[in-house]
This record gives sequence, C-alpha cells and structure tokens, in this order.
Amino acid sequence: MANFGDRQNEIYLAGLGGQVPAYPMSYDELERRAELAMSPGTWSYVAGGAGDERTQRANREAFDHWGLVPRMLRATTERDQSVELFGHRLPTPLLMSPIGVIGICTQDGHGDLATARAAAATGVPMIASTLTEDPMEVVAAEQGETPGFFQLYCPTDPEVAQSLVGRAEDAGYRAIVVTLDTWVTGWRPRDLSTANFPQLRGRCLANYFSDPVFRSRLAAPPDEDPGSAILAWAQMFGRPLGWDDLAWLRSLTDLPVVLKGICHPDDARRAVDEGVDGIYVSTHGGRQANGGIAAIDCLPAVREAVPDTTVLLDSGVRSGSDVVKALALGADAVGVGRPYAFGAALGGTDGIVHVLRNILAEADLLMAVDGYPTVPDLGPEAMRRL
Repeated sequence: MANFGDRQNEIYLAGLGGQVPAYPMSYDELERRAELAMSPGTWSYVAGGAGDERTQRANREAFDHWGLVPRMLRATTERDQSVELFGHRLPTPLLMSPIGVIGICTQDGHGDLATARAAAATGVPMIASTLTEDPMEVVAAEQGETPGFFQLYCPTDPEVAQSLVGRAEDAGYRAIVVTLDTWVTGWRPRDLSTANFPQLRGRCLANYFSDPVFRSRLAAPPDEDPGSAILAWAQMFGRPLGWDDLAWLRSLTDLPVVLKGICHPDDARRAVDEGVDGIYVSTHGGRQANGGIAAIDCLPAVREAVPDTTVLLDSGVRSGSDVVKALALGADAVGVGRPYAFGAALGGTDGIVHVLRNILAEADLLMAVDGYPTVPDLGPEAMRRL
C-alpha cells in the first residue's frame, strides 16, 4: 500500500535526473513567490488579517506551543490517514477551507475550478465558498469522486438562502458549512489601504448572478446592469444569525449542517442540542476579528464539550505537523487555507496539488517516525503543552 510519505522518494529519484520541484517546498518561500504572482489587491485580500493581525499571528504561533510525544517500537511500513466524515470514508484528514476569492488567485481567473480539480486529483475535499468565479454546479462537476462541501454566507433574503442551499444539494455537495462570523466584514487595514473589496468590483459573485431567485430581485440581468446587481448583492449579503435561526437553517436541507466559527464549548454544546451535525472551530484565519484566542487553543475544550460530534478545525494550519497536532487535540479533519491559495497563484491545479501532497507527506512521515501510524492512534495523551 502506498503511503503519502512516498512523495519524498519521488522527489529524490527525480533529482537523480536533474529535476527539482517546480514549486517551493517551504511555506515561507511559497508565500514569497505567491506575492510576486498576485496583483497587490488580491495579495492583500488573501494574505491580510484584521487589525494589526495579532490574531492571525497567534493562530500560527499557537501550534508551536504544542508538541507530539514520540512513541517507539511501533514502526510499520503501512500507514493509514483515512477518516470518516459525514458518512464518507476519506483517504486523508485534510480539507481545503473555503476561500471567497480563490477564483481570482489563479492566473486564468478560474481558481475555483483549479481547486475542484485538485480535490479530484488528491482526494482532499474542497469546501466551496458561496463567493466563486464559476457557478457552484460547474465547480462540483470538476471534483470527480471526491465529495465536496458547500460553505454558506447566509444572505438576508431567506428565499435566496434557500435557493443557494437547494442548488448545492442538487449539485451533489455533501454538507452545508454555515460561516457565522462574516455577517459584517472585519476591519482589514491591508484591504483598506488598497481600497479593494473584490465583490464590490463584481468578482466572485457567480453563484448570485446565476441564481434564479436572486435574479428575480433585479430589474435587469447582471450582464446588462452589473452595477445594480452588485448593489443588490451588497444589500443582501450578511444575515446576522442568532440561535433562533438554527431551526430555519436546519429546515433548508437534509444534508449535514456544520457551523463554522464556534470556539466556545458552551456554544458547541448548544449548537449540537439544537440539531447541528458538525462544529467547525475557526477564527477565519484571523481575517475577521483581532485580539482573540488561537483556534487550536480552543479546540480541546470544544472537543470535550461535544465528544460524539464531528469537529473540524482551521486557522493557522501551514504544514503536516500542524495537521497532526490538530488531529491529536481532537479534530476529525483539518482545513488548510492560505497555503493552497498560494499554490494556486503559482501553478493553478498543479500548484495546489503540490501543496496538498507536501502537507500529507509531512504528516505521514511525522506520524510514522513518532509511532502513530493511523489517525485513531493520535489522541490528547500524545500531546504536551510546551
């Protein structure tokens, strides 16, 4: 059985013929080269965070405060990173977190399709954003046999929300991930300094502009009067959700409903009591609120609060080591964001696949060397606070 760590053998053997990787192997170099490949506005939107970006840095640095305890004499040449998620057996515990501007990160302006194709190539599910350059149905068709999930920024118009969710279900997405922390946008100095909000320029609104209910709200089709369509979107974006809205959200679909942005154990318990199927611990990568706690440090208490519920995590994940730590601290699957966006900027689908395979290879080799050959072998006893 092949292991993800076999990737390093591929690279070394290719090196015997003078071939080196086409894309960076380190995150820092990936980030540096992606900045050169992106426009200043897109770069600031993807790389930036809220306020002085302290929470963004905290998300990253918090992983360094946790260490994996090595266990010896457990060596095995066959490892298994597969996990069960919402009734689907996945070959990896990795997810591609939703990125609302991934569509404009690639050189051809179709980053959502590039991400879907990378999902098909790697088995790593894509969580497709509400905000895409290509309609969700077109994106779903490129995901192959890899199940995809749909992230909902809930609009204020309930009929548009119902239409978006219904379309996602019809297109074959396997869960609805409701983002809770973006009913209003956070204070983002990098974006403000470039006066750039991509959606106000008509970017990444394909799901709205193709939606029959949204279009029924317009006096003219978006291609005839894009300015009015953009204004209608801006006035509709961002329903401030409360606990009373959960029953309505649950009624929109038979698919699993996951709440993204839960970081407090009491919120996690109540959400599960209200019928939610999954909890997604996330601080939006530090993009929405500054001065907060790192997501990875919130994870253990949330896991303890809802021991029988699927728990996901993102924010600050940059490497295979980060993925392993998150799994040990209680995540059932782990989302990565900026790294794959940077890979998309450098090489589209190939760049994303490169990043995902590197993360999976590092995770596999770390688990092998430290004596945790499968995901169930990991647990809180494997971690130490440094």
